[in-house]
Amino acid sequence: MVALVSQENVVVLVSRTGRELQRYKKGRRQVVGCIPYRFKIGEKNTLDISDELEVLVISSQKGKGMLFPKGGWEIDESQKEAALRETIEEAGVRGIVEGKLGKWSFKSKTHDTLYDGYMFPLLVQEQLEFWPEQNLRQRKWMNIKEARDVCQHWWMKEALDRLVNRLYGQKQVICPLNCIGDAKSDLLIV
Repeated sequence: MVALVSQENVVVLVSRTGRELQRYKKGRRQVVGCIPYRFKIGEKNTLDISDELEVLVISSQKGKGMLFPKGGWEIDESQKEAALRETIEEAGVRGIVEGKLGKWSFKSKTHDTLYDGYMFPLLVQEQLEFWPEQNLRQRKWMNIKEARDVCQHWWMKEALDRLVNRLYGQKQVICPLNCIGDAKSDLLIV
């Protein structure tokens, strides 16, 4: 008996290493990453997204802090492909990579190098039991406040804020200027 397996369901259990394929622009290393997120399952008794949104943070390989998965953007892949690859390698989740949250320029803490970092939201559809860096990193689902408190990079905190603002904007409650929120108010959920 022969079983056919779709290539999209296969996860290589080895991370890419080396810098031979790394992209550089004007001397800056190009890195990409994702903020993996999900909504809690259950009753939604609130319109406050911070109560229902969770993000996945991972431990840093070189320090004690937590961060979102990110790594080098290589010449044989698009930004979104690289961001998804890094997220699978480092956090062991996959899903839908959404529109870019932005670009940040920052200096490496360990190298005297400048970087350009691009972050994307990733709506998690699958959490893998085995992934390439499972022995090197820990992963943890957190609410927004917890993730913001433990994230070690200022630029990733800004990306998280942009994600929350984007998602909040999709669920924002809009009411007239005189709306106080009483039972007689006309609320429109967008």
